[in-house]
Amino acid sequence: MQGETPTSVASTASAPPVEQAWSLAEPVREESAVAAAEGAKEALSSKSETVGSVIDTLDAVALSFGSFRISLFDVLIVSAVIVGVLVFAWFVSKMGRRLMRRMTRLDEAQQLLAEKIVTILVWAAAFFLGIDLLGIDLTALAVFSGAFGLAIGFGLQKTFGNLIAGIILLMDRSIKPGDVIAVTDMAGNESFGQIRKIGIRAVSVTTRDQREYLIPNENLMINQVENWSYSSKNVRMQVPVGVSYEADMKLAEELMLEAAKSCDRILKAPPPTVWMSEYGDSSVNFIIHCWIQDPEEGVGNVRSAVLKKLWWLFKENGVEIPFPQRDLHIRSSDQFDRLIDIMAQGKGGASTAKE
Repeated sequence: MQGETPTSVASTASAPPVEQAWSLAEPVREESAVAAAEGAKEALSSKSETVGSVIDTLDAVALSFGSFRISLFDVLIVSAVIVGVLVFAWFVSKMGRRLMRRMTRLDEAQQLLAEKIVTILVWAAAFFLGIDLLGIDLTALAVFSGAFGLAIGFGLQKTFGNLIAGIILLMDRSIKPGDVIAVTDMAGNESFGQIRKIGIRAVSVTTRDQREYLIPNENLMINQVENWSYSSKNVRMQVPVGVSYEADMKLAEELMLEAAKSCDRILKAPPPTVWMSEYGDSSVNFIIHCWIQDPEEGVGNVRSAVLKKLWWLFKENGVEIPFPQRDLHIRSSDQFDRLIDIMAQGKGGASTAKE
């Protein structure tokens, strides 16, 4: 009995090393970088053996980079969470915009600014919510995060610049939807248009001929902008008119004022005025100054209405609208005199032949 005791003790003492060696020989399973996938796998596998086998099959298809492992099942879980977060963020931001529009105490510019801020906050919260739901181990992406962040920073630099510029424009109320500003096309022709929308990247300006200009927000921040309705929507416009030197100037001025006052869109106060601008080559030139308060409805149509009315007033009162006139002086010379004599002789011979 005493001889067997050491043997049993030795066998018992040798058991743990054998078990440790067996455990070290087993393959070590690499943890997934997406913790949400592991939690979903355990939850779904406990429901059904069939579902568990399908999940194991999808999880077996994987790529490993060092300690980083991602399987097909991880990709599906990540895609489902991303789609769900995007739909949730879109729905919440849409409801937030509707709520802002119902707040009648805010004007149009303040509503748009509030909508932009709410949208930014919702999407930022959705991003962090998605990271939290997925349980992504960001340290596994440390190798790529620096280069990826730098590329995103340079690629989206203008986008974020235009976004911040649009928010600043709305905050200082220098540019707001409904304003009428002067814009210049690629050929250098200036026209005016009404601001329809201030987006994340650009401001939409629609002209009277329904051409839509998309001007980056940064351009409106750093360049000079002619805003016709910044502090007031009243705009003074000019209608040039020329009359003959033989016309009655006082009567012509009275008719110009009458034509301007007959237009419905021209304001009575301040009243229209007529200024003589210059003595032209063929006419005495005047400018009719008049005010309107709805420039978004057009300026050319008001000018046309005034000129049409003035045309008939000038006709009725005998005021002449001049046309270009030139006096031609020909210097005399021997060759020119002989040419005149030849032409005169030819005319005399032709009249004799007729007789």
